[in-house]
Parts: sequence; C-alpha cells; structure tokens
Amino acid sequence: QVQLVESGGGLVQAGGSLRLSCTASIRTFSIHPMGWFRQAPGKEREFVAAISWNEGNMYYADSVKGRFTISRDNAKNTVYLQMNSLKPEDTAVYYCAASAPYSTNLLMSKSNYNYWGQGTQVTVSS
Repeated sequence: QVQLVESGGGLVQAGGSLRLSCTASIRTFSIHPMGWFRQAPGKEREFVAAISWNEGNMYYADSVKGRFTISRDNAKNTVYLQMNSLKPEDTAVYYCAASAPYSTNLLMSKSNYNYWGQGTQVTVSS
C-alpha cells in the first residue's frame, strides 16, 4: 500500500520561510513524477509545483514562481518544497502527490496523480 506523508507545515509570519517534506513508501519512487498542490478553505485544490521523474523538469504555478523550489532526494524517497517570501495568500493545506511511473502527462493537472498524502497545514500571518 502506497503512503505519502507530508511534514514541515506550521505557522509563519509573512516574509518567512518553510520547507515541506513528503516521504513516500513507493519502492519505485525514483521513476515517479511528484507534485505539490494546495487547498485553501472554500477553494479548489490547485497546482503549486511538480518535478519530473528524472529531475530534468520542474514546473511552478505563476503565483509561486521565484519564491518556491521543488526538489527530490531519491535515496530518501522524499520530495521537498522550499517556500520563501511567504504571503498570507499562501495559507492552505499542502498536499504531495505521485504520478504514474515515467509519466510525461501534464503534471499541473491533479487528475494525473495516482497517490496523495493527507496534507500539512501552512498558515502565514500578516
């Protein structure tokens, strides 16, 4: 059974930083594209960032470009989201997700992800 476990969320002041981690219990982790999504109260879940299975490509939502960085450590089965210059509008539950092995499908679409974590709360105060 595949499990994705996020950690690193919390309360931070505007302008601060957080690093989210997501550890996956997937034997073939290194060949799965990974993504981060977020959902604020009353809003739909939206794309934040994604990284291809071979780390050749990273994708970001326009709202986080230049502030957030996605990376992965295949030896640790972990994907990270470094979040800098946080804004109150970044407040949401953040979810990591795994796509199918070797997938090259549009990684900005949540419909292309097979596995999801339970989420970690990020709250940015003004």
